[in-house]
Amino acid sequence: MSENDLRPSVWVGHIVLESDRLDETAKFMQTIGMRTIFPGPGVAVFELRGGTHLVVIAKDKVAAGDAPFDLMVEDLHATHRQFTALGLEPTPIEAAANMPHEFFRVREPAGHAITFYSNHVSGQPV
Repeated sequence: MSENDLRPSVWVGHIVLESDRLDETAKFMQTIGMRTIFPGPGVAVFELRGGTHLVVIAKDKVAAGDAPFDLMVEDLHATHRQFTALGLEPTPIEAAANMPHEFFRVREPAGHAITFYSNHVSGQPV
């Protein structure tokens, strides 16, 4: 890492989500803006901003609930409008408790609720 590189020296490499509907979940991830890296049988890998990869693993049974991660977008209100237009049925935008941010949730095909937060990066290089 160069002295001139002001970004943090570490980042999240992989996050994982299990799905009993791999093809539908993969299409959903593309629809919300992720880049397909590996569309294989039993697993699909998607790239997010910053180089993080979402690994979706096929399972026979999945318990629906909150996703084990959340996502952040540049313009929460525009994203909410876009997801509504796409028929993804996002929840209403809410203020986050104890932090100056807003969020909404969208349920992906396997039943996981993914929370989308407004941008709250520090303003420093990331």
